[in-house]
Amino acid sequence: MQFCNYTDAGPILIFVRSCEWKIGEFEIFIFLEKIVKIMKGSRYLFLIAVLALALACNQHKENPAAKGFNAALSDARAVEIADEVMEAMGGRDAWEQTRYLSWNFFGSRSHHWDKKNGDIRIESKKDDFTVLMNIHTMKGKLKKDGEVLTHRDSLSKYLQMGKEAWINDAYWLVMPYKLKDSGVTLKYKGEGTTESGALADVLELTFEGVGITPENKYDVYVDKKTRLVSQWAFYTKKSDSEPRFITPWDNYKQYGKIQLSSGRGKYELTEIAAPAQLDQSLFEDF
Repeated sequence: MQFCNYTDAGPILIFVRSCEWKIGEFEIFIFLEKIVKIMKGSRYLFLIAVLALALACNQHKENPAAKGFNAALSDARAVEIADEVMEAMGGRDAWEQTRYLSWNFFGSRSHHWDKKNGDIRIESKKDDFTVLMNIHTMKGKLKKDGEVLTHRDSLSKYLQMGKEAWINDAYWLVMPYKLKDSGVTLKYKGEGTTESGALADVLELTFEGVGITPENKYDVYVDKKTRLVSQWAFYTKKSDSEPRFITPWDNYKQYGKIQLSSGRGKYELTEIAAPAQLDQSLFEDF
């Protein structure tokens, strides 16, 4: 991540490392230098231009960690990189303003998710069931083998299956936005190289008391140039020395206001969308 850092040789002191930018220091320097030439050295006009830049800088939104994020045990460099990833993906504002997401998980399950309310619709092709539920209240409806089921045991079983499927499948889609989630500890492992040969910063993600498999561990590779997640390595247990699998994160595209990746090596997330609206009947009617 680059920082504003420019001081005029004259008596005008420009802000020093006061904000974060997506562009580098050199570009800022050249831009300000051009302003000076255009304004023919006018200190007052130059100061106005710099103050305008400072205002723009101050509009940069923070990326606060979720309540329960293990900041005490996380590395400062790892947290900084997580913030860079958020910016590269579209920024915190864009993520928060994205209400609806839809995708198909490797041809097995299709999802529609209302991030604001927690409503989801999951259609499992493999197990031939459709669940309409709220992930917070765990209330919902079930259609299995073409029949609406209301028996408490069946409903409870499939609602739990639905939530667990959503937890897993959503993480494969939006993990880069969840690097500072509750229960997460982030460690910086240093520089590494992806299987495709690209240089990356490597973060280690571990969990405590969250999700359905808190014993898992991930190494997340953040591309040196794009600051996007370019690969992850999955470990079944924190103590494992070798990953169970490694897959790339590629084929990034813009969906609404955010960036999402669909490529996972030989697998592909499909039907990805971030629509401004979804018909409410998707979450209410089979």
